[in-house]
Amino acid sequence: MVNLIVLFLAGLTISFLGSLPLGTLNITAMQIAVQETVRKALYYALGVALVELIYVRLSLKGIDWILANQTIFYYMEWATVVLFAVLGISSLLTARKKNSTAQPVLLNNRVNRFWLGISMSAINPVQIPFWFLWSSYLFSTQLLQPDSLHFNVYTLGIAFGTILGLLLFIFGGKWLVQRINASQRSIHLAVAIVFLLSAVLQLVRILQKPMQDRLQPTTFLEQSRLVEIAGRSVFPAPFSGSHDANKMPARVNSV
Repeated sequence: MVNLIVLFLAGLTISFLGSLPLGTLNITAMQIAVQETVRKALYYALGVALVELIYVRLSLKGIDWILANQTIFYYMEWATVVLFAVLGISSLLTARKKNSTAQPVLLNNRVNRFWLGISMSAINPVQIPFWFLWSSYLFSTQLLQPDSLHFNVYTLGIAFGTILGLLLFIFGGKWLVQRINASQRSIHLAVAIVFLLSAVLQLVRILQKPMQDRLQPTTFLEQSRLVEIAGRSVFPAPFSGSHDANKMPARVNSV
């Protein structure tokens, strides 16, 4: 029981801290809260968290499928670069308008904010390598075990962490904007900078280290062997956690 609580807190902490660096998802949550309503921002946050959970489960149980279908995620990464660039330019053009009520293309639509959160999170598969690496480490420490109970507790903690991180931007960001009395133009300009910078960083990431390189097993994992669960290869076998040589794979309980 204690192990499950620690696993839940580990997933929550990693997800929460990973949500704190300024990025496209959290800055959009703040923008929706400031320019629309907190309720819509909460719907958006739920959509983001839902997709992240799907990507986490893929990184846990479908990494072999991901490795076999890297072309899909390769094009998704390029689509992310284009999308971020378009949204950044749109926010920049909106910031230049004298009309204070003007909105960028991201918010100037009737799309339900829940579905907006789903689409923005889904188009950015960078979460897969992130959770692949962290899950690899937790497997190596044997805190995370390859069974449904551990997977569910782990993903539940991640969901809470993601939502808490976005709540910080929704409420804290709105409070800060109101506190400093920031103009709509300043908000649009800040959002434009984040999106354009994210587009550049994503482009550099793709060119320097493609996803197939980022999904390679780390030093915590054996590079050749896969754990067999229910007759299917599911996840690279973690090392035992021994501090001597880390050469023996951890024992895997059947599910």
